Amino acid sequence: MTYTKIRRVSDALGLVAIAAARLLPLPGAARQMGTLTQLKDIGLFHSQGLIGGRWSDAHDGRTLSVNNPATGELLTTVPFMGGVETQHAIAAASEAFPAWSRRTAADRGKLLRKWFDLLLTHKDDLGRIMTLEQGKPLAEAIGEVTYGAGFVELYAEEAKRVCGDIIPSPYPEKRIFVLKQPVGVVGAITPWNFPLAMITRKVAPALAAGCTIIVKPAELTPLTALAAAELALQAGIPPGVLNIVMGDAVEIGAAMMASTEVRKITFTGSTGVGKKLMAGAAGTVKKISLELGGNAPCIIFDDANLEVAVKGTLAGKYRNTGQTCVCINRVLVQDGIYEKFAHAFVKAVSQLQVGNGLENGVTQGPLINEAALLKVENHVQDAVSKGAKVLTGGKRHSLGRTFYEPTVLGHATDDMLIFREEVFGPVAPLVRFKTEEEAIKLANDTEFGLSSYIFTENIARGWRVAEALEYGMVGINEGLISTEVAPFGGMKQSGLGREGSKYGIDEYLELKYVCLGNMKQTLP
Repeated sequence: MTYTKIRRVSDALGLVAIAAARLLPLPGAARQMGTLTQLKDIGLFHSQGLIGGRWSDAHDGRTLSVNNPATGELLTTVPFMGGVETQHAIAAASEAFPAWSRRTAADRGKLLRKWFDLLLTHKDDLGRIMTLEQGKPLAEAIGEVTYGAGFVELYAEEAKRVCGDIIPSPYPEKRIFVLKQPVGVVGAITPWNFPLAMITRKVAPALAAGCTIIVKPAELTPLTALAAAELALQAGIPPGVLNIVMGDAVEIGAAMMASTEVRKITFTGSTGVGKKLMAGAAGTVKKISLELGGNAPCIIFDDANLEVAVKGTLAGKYRNTGQTCVCINRVLVQDGIYEKFAHAFVKAVSQLQVGNGLENGVTQGPLINEAALLKVENHVQDAVSKGAKVLTGGKRHSLGRTFYEPTVLGHATDDMLIFREEVFGPVAPLVRFKTEEEAIKLANDTEFGLSSYIFTENIARGWRVAEALEYGMVGINEGLISTEVAPFGGMKQSGLGREGSKYGIDEYLELKYVCLGNMKQTLP
């Protein structure tokens, strides 16, 4: 993102505000922070799709603009691909599959390890690309690269641990074997909020299992995916094993769904799109895994450590400006600690620094686009109209564009949109409760079940509530629960399957039962 030092002097602040309000690139020194020149110079920057090991344009020459969400500046254009290019990618992945799946697990693991090493070597460059196209602060972007690379390292090791089984046969002349084999060609569809980690979390286990893959990154953030693919090629991953197409989501998705060669779909995104993919997968009975929407509750009991609760809730709510699927969406606070928590939390939130992600000290970047900003505004306006009180923030930031003030709403209730829907922005509604039973009921009162959080010093209560919550993931006295070694996924309408951990590779494997008969001893 091309950014400027937005808080040095009032003149500079006014210049930024004017430029942002007009949706124009920032001038002068600001542009020095926002060019891709250095990335092009080191060969990590690509603006074409990757099909069969070749960098490719759209067959009809159409392009898609990639813009800096903080400034509106055009970063570059990428091919606007569709069904034709997806078919080519499927063909390339299908051609590469037999040789890749026949490689030993140790060999695949070595190549993944090389990819991991390259991702870490170039983490600063990858982080800069990510900040430019997605908006998150640079330190957070580099942290995502490290996190995303962790999946590659994990599955480089897990490739060698895909073990079958021998089942005792009920018949003396027969033997029963269970094999685990790669499912085949995989189609992966990833979101814009984690441009690297959501890709490595799918690609690494697929490749470790022996599958080949076609990735469709989000239209808003394709550059990080392309840079990661370049490093995969440098690591020695063969042509056609990893392919990248972007552009027309409907055409690309339809081509993946219609193909009998694509045997697995993995998707991270909204529940609405996930339901459509489930329906589409029925036509060819594809294996499918879905990581969908969330509505994470955070329950703060009277006996919580106030400092721990504030720190954990702050991290769990405002990471990536609230634009993560596991972000805290509802903060349920027990009566006895409500006032103390609200005061301390508001103080902490008011100190968050908003600005461009390439600037030192910034912890809150812009929302991804105008639609995201309007959704946040709608949730806040609805809450205020129903009795919520703005304790801090509550409006667009003076920087303009899609910057929004980190916000806390007091006296929120379960009839507000922000209680029912995922806000996906920097707004925390505080909801009072009296009893443990009431908190559990409020927390589970949603169709979603991805992540949840508890703050209490009572270990018995922590276990009791964790077991009662209808969520795939629970953090107790911890606001940041994502790690490559734990199974990531949800219940109810938050998805199917798990990603990460030793369990994640199973999503890319098929079980095959082999019965070996005629085992009677014969005389020579």
